[in-house]
Amino acid sequence: MSLFDKFAHLSDVYRGLEGRRFNPFNIAFDVILSPTEAMIKGRHILLLGTNNYLGLTHDPAVIGEAIEAIRNFGSGTTGSRIANGSYDGHMQLERALADFYGRKFAMVFSTGYQANLGILATIAGKNDHLILDADSHASIYDGSRLGHAQVTRFRHNDPDDLARRLRRLAGTPGDKVVVIEGIYSMLGDTAPLRELVQVKREGGAYLVIDEAHSLGVLGETGRGLAEAEDVEADVDFIVGTFSKSLGGVGGFCVSDLDGFEVLRVASRPYMFTASLPPSVIAATAAALHQLRSRPNLRRQLTENAKRLYGGLVDLGFHLGPEPNPIVSAIMPDPETAFAFWTSLLQAGLYTNVSLPPATPRGLALLRTSVSAAHTRHQIDHAVALFAQVGRALGLIPHARVHRGTPHEAPEGKISVAGE
Repeated sequence: MSLFDKFAHLSDVYRGLEGRRFNPFNIAFDVILSPTEAMIKGRHILLLGTNNYLGLTHDPAVIGEAIEAIRNFGSGTTGSRIANGSYDGHMQLERALADFYGRKFAMVFSTGYQANLGILATIAGKNDHLILDADSHASIYDGSRLGHAQVTRFRHNDPDDLARRLRRLAGTPGDKVVVIEGIYSMLGDTAPLRELVQVKREGGAYLVIDEAHSLGVLGETGRGLAEAEDVEADVDFIVGTFSKSLGGVGGFCVSDLDGFEVLRVASRPYMFTASLPPSVIAATAAALHQLRSRPNLRRQLTENAKRLYGGLVDLGFHLGPEPNPIVSAIMPDPETAFAFWTSLLQAGLYTNVSLPPATPRGLALLRTSVSAAHTRHQIDHAVALFAQVGRALGLIPHARVHRGTPHEAPEGKISVAGE
């Protein structure tokens, strides 16, 4: 018997993938050339699966601030802010985030995952209730497990089911905290936020929204779905990440609730994790400034997302319900998803394979994420490659041609994985 026997099924799957030329869970980039291009095993690859929504990872101002910070403050903080103190950059970034969201308080965590972990495990105690959307991210589920609150799920994006759950809890002791996301990370769908807010009001609950994938994407100034739906005053906590639109790593929570600052000494994931290094803090602050000062980035992102989504719909692919920067093609089964992913990578296009249990309703997905840095030609080339692989695998009709693609990929360039 081995300690790892409990993972036998995963080990079998992983060994099977290792026998292929590419393993989607073990991709190594030789070099990142730009927000949209890289080299893998000496081959030029178009990136369409990196969540680099605004393309700020290579922005000269962002890189310059990071270099300056590492020269002035060193490579790391070597401890938590509770133990080792805060650098000026940490507090400046928190003030900038609070100002951006128009909130009194902001708190920075070392990862976006940790932000959900730290907030949810702390604000809902032993006699409280967390009510989660069923399609919530793993960090939300893990945050709910780390705490001692009672956890209830409601059907994905279903205000009526949420209302039923809250009615059942009416009169029970403790606070009720509803947790949703702005854009869901697998299918790219948005929450029906106005309806959920109304239910939250009627049920006397608090509302946490994770805007990880909607920061920099939705809203007039890029604050996310709550801004886009004009319900920010009804959202008690906004959680987000720096690793998508802001091109770095880290997470945050903003709020207007008085007493928020006590979380710094109540949240164990915050207290006992080393704080972000000065270079990351400086780069994030610079990226936030770019987000605020360059609204054209959001417009370009939206245009690119609609172009990709429309192109794949025209070809006959089954996609998520709306054209956000996450565009996922629904595959018949995991084997087809792996074959599709491998064929695209062989043709020079990097995407993501998303499988159960990480996906909703047991779906097998070929997931893409669009960037403002993509050119029209790159989007159209990606659609052309999807068309060729989809036809080779028999997933779409040969007769359908994408209206927005000026050039198809050369026939014969792609071999279908497994043939």
